[in-house]
Amino acid sequence: MMATIALVHVTFADAAEAERIGSTMIAERLAACVAIHPPCRSIYRWAGKVERGQEVPATFKTAGMRAERLRAAILRLHSFELPVIETVIAEVDAAVERWVGEAIS
Repeated sequence: MMATIALVHVTFADAAEAERIGSTMIAERLAACVAIHPPCRSIYRWAGKVERGQEVPATFKTAGMRAERLRAAILRLHSFELPVIETVIAEVDAAVERWVGEAIS
């Protein structure tokens, strides 16, 4: 039987920020897990100019009902002026949904 969790994707300025905020979200039980990915190159338009930079993406796993609280907490701690925080509902095995629920309760 399929169940759902929320995957919250966000990029950080560097690995230290991703680790700090990721650890805080786990400690505050807003996420069951955070996967911090290798740095990536980003190309984006900001203030009328095309910018290029390195960012560290991370994916948080949480319950759908906890996603908004997680997003707000990340936003409060993030160093970017406008962090992009994306939430996707993912289908998972029921055992994964139970694990996520237990990890954040």
